[in-house]
Amino acid sequence: MFSAAPTVYHPYLNGVYTVLAGLYRLGVQPTEGRIEHHTFAFDHTYPRYIAAKVAARTRALHEYYVLAGLNPELREQVLEFIARTAAHDSGGVLTWDGQTLTNEALGWAGTLDLGRGTLEALRHFAAPHAELVAEVRPTDALDFMAMNVQEDLSVLAVHPGSGTDFLAAIHVLLPEKWNPQDKVGRDFAAVHAPVAGSGPMIATAPKLIGAVTQRGPFARFVWGVTPSGKLDHHPNLPPEDGLTDDPAQFFLRAERQTLHGFPAQQGALFTIRAYLYPLRELLDTPARSAALAEGIRTMTPAQLEYKGLTRSRATLLDWLDRRARLEP
Repeated sequence: MFSAAPTVYHPYLNGVYTVLAGLYRLGVQPTEGRIEHHTFAFDHTYPRYIAAKVAARTRALHEYYVLAGLNPELREQVLEFIARTAAHDSGGVLTWDGQTLTNEALGWAGTLDLGRGTLEALRHFAAPHAELVAEVRPTDALDFMAMNVQEDLSVLAVHPGSGTDFLAAIHVLLPEKWNPQDKVGRDFAAVHAPVAGSGPMIATAPKLIGAVTQRGPFARFVWGVTPSGKLDHHPNLPPEDGLTDDPAQFFLRAERQTLHGFPAQQGALFTIRAYLYPLRELLDTPARSAALAEGIRTMTPAQLEYKGLTRSRATLLDWLDRRARLEP
């Protein structure tokens, strides 16, 4: 039903690996030479993402979906924004009438009480991918919303009195080696402290939080290289068997993240869409291979360890350098 190919992003092209905010004004500043307006990306990989989300929630939903002081006013605005925007970005496959979100791909329709944050009724019907969610019983409105899009979701809130920020809700079913339970309720600095090289970004936290909640919307990108083609890398999962040492079988994992502020409610919605690109297909020019090699060379030992590239660095760089020189 969604026939478009996934958008291809090359966030490594500047040849430098950094841990900075790197915000683009969504709909204003170009991303790789084009202006993007969408928040939610729907493409022909949709069934794969929904299946991965269903598998994660079936294993242990409480390890992926956690709440900490999400106030009703912010929750209502976030829910309405997700429903309205997902319907728009889906090209009509999802529809929203102000109460009910209907998904013609998954064959379900959820009637919501936005004020209470509840899923009041859920109706299933025949559809191309109805079997994926046939056994899913969303716990509330936010849980239901997250199961209709390929993105993961988080909600940032700011205490009206102290001005302290905190993650009030995390619905991340496809995390990259981090545990939502370790992040919920914490401020920006605590959330990002484990990220190698995040010191300069953390130092700008007050200004960054102000921009995210009061202005925008924004988009940003992060990237890494991985031998795994899986989407869910929750740290509580058992070690993955059969991972290759051959860089020709590796993937670039790029995350497109968007941030939408709700000034009146002192909060923001944060979306995360993970993309996995086989390096052999992505690096279709010597210049792209050279840029990725340079980006990896700029990683500190701590960043290599954080990204899981310490052991494979030398082999990966050799392979990239040969591709950059057009060698077999």
